[in-house]
Amino acid sequence: MLAAQRRDLLLERLRTDGRIVAKDLAAEVGLSEDTIRRDLRDLAAAGLCQRVYGGALPVSPAIADYATRQDVEVDGKQRVARAAAALIEPGTTAILDGGTTTLAVVRALPLDLHATVVTHSPTIASALAGHRDVEVYVIGGRLFKHSMVACGAAAVEAARGVHADLFLLGVTGVHPEAGLTTGDADEAAMKRALAHQAADTYVLASSEKIGAASRFSVLPLAEVAGVITDARNATVDALEVPVIHAD
Repeated sequence: MLAAQRRDLLLERLRTDGRIVAKDLAAEVGLSEDTIRRDLRDLAAAGLCQRVYGGALPVSPAIADYATRQDVEVDGKQRVARAAAALIEPGTTAILDGGTTTLAVVRALPLDLHATVVTHSPTIASALAGHRDVEVYVIGGRLFKHSMVACGAAAVEAARGVHADLFLLGVTGVHPEAGLTTGDADEAAMKRALAHQAADTYVLASSEKIGAASRFSVLPLAEVAGVITDARNATVDALEVPVIHAD
């Protein structure tokens, strides 16, 4: 089998099966496991898969830059946002992550909402300017432009002074085995710090993030109160965590 044919086969298996187990695929197609692993390394270097122990998972489209992500799964993000916005009741103190789905959450909030919002995203803080009865606290630090959020040691330290009812967490990958992942180590650390300051953490997961994985772990699924998603498939069923279906 030529290298191009192997590449096409691997990409097709990722699309249809949602994962590749190198040992099993090598036995199936009569190739060495080393050949499959080498091909997976090449795909990962090209940004076409995420290697994990024993094989690979689909790479998340949510690792694209901020401007590009604004046009990804717009309808799905809006459905997730409406379901998430309903969790922010009057009097709630909520931590809002950065990203395009969280921006949709802000737009779904009632303009007369009385609440307190803590965010490390200047974009989210600015979007709340029209909500006159929402008190906004902004956590500062190094600006990570991919998601337009503050990260780094100063931001993590500031987060420790926050105590919130809930945290709406954005990630790039949600997978039953890989858990919750994102593409940057500092951003992953910041998300963990914020999750530890909230009574409940809910994951914003439009369908393109379900079954995908990125390089850095944020949290195990067991540590969140629920996943909010518009996806309905076997991967969602396998999450073993409460799911809020966004219709």
